[in-house]
Amino acid sequence: MPRVLVAPDKFKGSLTAPEVAAAVARGLTAGRPGVEVSCLPVADGGDGTLAAALAAGYEAVPVPATGPTGEPVQTAYARLGDVAVVEMADVSGLGRLPGGRFAPRTATSRGTGEVVAAALAAGARRIVLGIGGSATTDGGAGLLQALGAQLLDADGAPVGPGGGGLERLARVDVSGVATALQGAEVVVACDVDNPLTGPAGAAAVYGPQKGADPDDVAYLDGCLARLADAVAEATGRDLRDEPGAGAAGGVGFAALAVLGAQLRPGIDLLLDLLGFDRLVADADLVVVGEGSLDEQSLRGKAPVGVARRTRAAGVPAVVAVCGRRDLDDAALREAGIDAAHALTDLEPDPARCMAEAGPLLERLAQRIAAEHLPTPT
Repeated sequence: MPRVLVAPDKFKGSLTAPEVAAAVARGLTAGRPGVEVSCLPVADGGDGTLAAALAAGYEAVPVPATGPTGEPVQTAYARLGDVAVVEMADVSGLGRLPGGRFAPRTATSRGTGEVVAAALAAGARRIVLGIGGSATTDGGAGLLQALGAQLLDADGAPVGPGGGGLERLARVDVSGVATALQGAEVVVACDVDNPLTGPAGAAAVYGPQKGADPDDVAYLDGCLARLADAVAEATGRDLRDEPGAGAAGGVGFAALAVLGAQLRPGIDLLLDLLGFDRLVADADLVVVGEGSLDEQSLRGKAPVGVARRTRAAGVPAVVAVCGRRDLDDAALREAGIDAAHALTDLEPDPARCMAEAGPLLERLAQRIAAEHLPTPT
């Protein structure tokens, strides 16, 4: 019987990646009884990263931490052996803003640092940090403070939270961070190449998505420059212009400049962690997916990343499932995807697609079984 690997991302606002994979698996087995189906939910470093790690066999380790506006939240990291996976979105992300109210000047990455610190204290030797979906533009200041750095004003007092707190920054002491890290490796899932400051920087490009108006953007950009100056003085290296320094409101900068982190494309990093190459080796078909298959998908999003790795492994066919499809056949083929099946093919009403995504995915998967799996002899 044919072997299928189902490796989708989430359908945002509708189904988690494990739920998508389960629905597709049910449809495939209904459409082709006896087919061998393996499920590997994936993520690209943003929200859903924890869920993907847990579905792949990592253990959840609960951690209380500071939310983006200072309120306590309950989060977790995922652990397997000495590897810990930390999802910034689950502790310092937009979804953690109370009432959905933006806090562009005061949102802090401290909670992310607290989760990293907890994993290190528990013995993790490799930290994989997914930084997509952040609510912050603080240059990673909160993260550094949670890991033992001192960010001080002219009077020697700690600066306040968020990018706005950096207005008073006079001096940085990062000596405590090395004690927290204890030689552990930090790898960051990062899919952008923005610098920390300037017209392509964290505040200018991503600040408006986090509630920053033009005055906020100019103010935060100046605050981030102040942080970069202080870190350069403390470390002897100025990395504000490094590609990816502007990721997650500047957490990329903190990770590069102080944690000595390596930045890697999110989907490739997660596929390595989840053991994708081993699972895909004997597959006849791989099913990828996400809620919207569109131009953004071509910029390193999960389905295209999985398709690329699948083709490299020599698997004969890749098929996508999605909520809606905005790519033509030529663009799909260029991305390594043979065909795409959308929920809107079955149900034109987007609201019903969201509400009934599971059953509709099962029906799509039955169609995939009929059209894309070899007929038994």
